[in-house]
Amino acid sequence: MAASLRRRLVAAMLLSISFGPPAFADTCVSVPQTVAPARLAALSRGFNADGWINGEVPSRELLQQLRRAGMSHVRLPVPAERVMPRFASTVERDETLVVLVKALKQLTALGYAISVDLHPGERFNRLHKQDPDAALREMQEAWSGLAGIMHSYPADRIFAELLNEPDIDADTWQRQAETLAAFVRKLLPANTLIVGPVNWQRADSLPRFRPLADPDVVYAIHFYDPMVFTHQAHWDAQDPLHDIIDLPYPINAGDPKVQAIRRDLQARGAVKALGMLDVAIAAARDRPVADRWLAPALAWQQQFKRPIIINEFGVLKAGAPRQSRLRWLAEVTAYAREHCWGWTHWELAQGFGLVDRSTGRADPDVMRALLGGASRPGRR
Repeated sequence: MAASLRRRLVAAMLLSISFGPPAFADTCVSVPQTVAPARLAALSRGFNADGWINGEVPSRELLQQLRRAGMSHVRLPVPAERVMPRFASTVERDETLVVLVKALKQLTALGYAISVDLHPGERFNRLHKQDPDAALREMQEAWSGLAGIMHSYPADRIFAELLNEPDIDADTWQRQAETLAAFVRKLLPANTLIVGPVNWQRADSLPRFRPLADPDVVYAIHFYDPMVFTHQAHWDAQDPLHDIIDLPYPINAGDPKVQAIRRDLQARGAVKALGMLDVAIAAARDRPVADRWLAPALAWQQQFKRPIIINEFGVLKAGAPRQSRLRWLAEVTAYAREHCWGWTHWELAQGFGLVDRSTGRADPDVMRALLGGASRPGRR
């Protein structure tokens, strides 16, 4: 990246803290200000605080460190079943909302914007497939409770994410998202909503999702491609990616390490993992991975002129080479900045976390990668 362009990017990023997201005519889609620029700026850099509602509360020192470093947004996953009458008692629901109150108080006091994310597990997902109407009623019940807490906080700081990774067919989710958005809008008339498509909210699923009639909505996608890299050394021993380890990024067919991994997979008859690796190798010949895999979301934005956030992305630390992980993270956030998209790293202190477990503090190299300490590979 040329020095002049780097200076321009840094200057725009600094301005965006006060005046909204950076805007470059050559890379950013012009989006009508149906969502306030200051709100989009608040969503520009963040992390997922997964586990907080279940008791893994980050230290105040860590949250302050991340805020000083430039993080402006915390995505707060709320386990859906813990706020739904079908799955939780009144006592459990009330206890969960008390934890949410404490989290919102602490985070707003530290200057963060927060997206409250209705984050379901297997029990809700089964219901969603088997009885979509009943699942919709549970989502409405959940949002009635969540909104009762959220309306006490400044609307420009608190975002309502309708449902994480809806595990249902696209047409049904389209109808339900429209219904649920209207329902939540009545409860939270001044808050910005966040919604995403089905199929793990992949970028290539967004083209099947029509923008909602509500103008004050940010559209969220998740990004973990290529999975063979981001999920190597998978925690599930039955997963094809469990036995892949030390796969570098970028994935280059001529790399001796990649060739050695291919030979190992072939020798062990790991057909599925080998197939995933070969797909990733083929994709890498085309263009940088972020450009290739995120292109459908960019095309959707060019068509509909709606704001986008990548509010989940990350690399499992267990098996990925450290420098490759940093390179991948830098590429994703650079792509987001170049297109004026917000981003929210998955996650804080667990398997994908940005925290160094040996120190309990944010990993400085990860922070540099996320916040723009390195240019994108292959860019000038």
